[in-house]
Amino acid sequence: TSICSRTVEPLEYYRRFLKENCRPDGRELGEFRTTTVNIGKCLCSITTADGSALVKLGNTTVICGVKAELAAPAVDSANKGYIVPNVELPSLCAERFRSGPPGEEAQAASQFIADVIENSQMIVKEDLCIANGKLAWVLYCDIICLDYDGNLLDASVFALLAALKNVQLPLVTINEETGLSEVNLKQKNPLIIRKHPVATSFAIFDDTLLIVDPTAEEEDLATGTVTIVTDEEGRLCSVHKPGGSPLTGAKLQDCITRAITRHKEVKKLIDKVIKSVTPK
Repeated sequence: TSICSRTVEPLEYYRRFLKENCRPDGRELGEFRTTTVNIGKCLCSITTADGSALVKLGNTTVICGVKAELAAPAVDSANKGYIVPNVELPSLCAERFRSGPPGEEAQAASQFIADVIENSQMIVKEDLCIANGKLAWVLYCDIICLDYDGNLLDASVFALLAALKNVQLPLVTINEETGLSEVNLKQKNPLIIRKHPVATSFAIFDDTLLIVDPTAEEEDLATGTVTIVTDEEGRLCSVHKPGGSPLTGAKLQDCITRAITRHKEVKKLIDKVIKSVTPK
């Protein structure tokens, strides 16, 4: 009967588990799905990228490729480069997405990522400037969901951070005599990453109960979601709450506390992977 009631009355089915403080997939309410990250050239599908990462959060799989190009800075920001994030939800990753121009969810995710980059100051745009008013780096950050099973934002922020930490930029100088840029591919430097933002998402059930790292099914049944982004100093970079149930101050504080713990877990994971791919 349980399978039947899961299809006929999914919410009632869920509530039975939540009453016992667990979820149908066996997780506790505050437990994340298994999280893995791979970075660099092991991702043969995007070898053209200057940095890449693949993150799996349970069944949700996201890949991020960062491509660096040279461009002239904008007139009103002569000393700044550019960061252009783009989230794609192709129809292959889940039935709910259609092929064609980016839908609402992809656009909202791209905007969320842009806000995280800006608010956290993970990369300072001045650091991307090569020659004031003349030359700067543009970082195109393409985040593609390969398999969608909820919690796109946490996986996307993680994949972005891991891919950026994998980027090595060649030394670029401007020849004084010719005024042309010269690229030295033999001398590469990592990007300057000033902050390490990590996202932690919750689904709200029946306006009061919080569960962490929701699956697609849980997101659909929830009365709202909230995503908290913190950095390594426990600083709040952003709170993303697209409508739904309101949260009390105390509940929000609970989310922030859990997010700070999650940050430590993710940072440990990233550091370990980076250590393993760094040439000795």
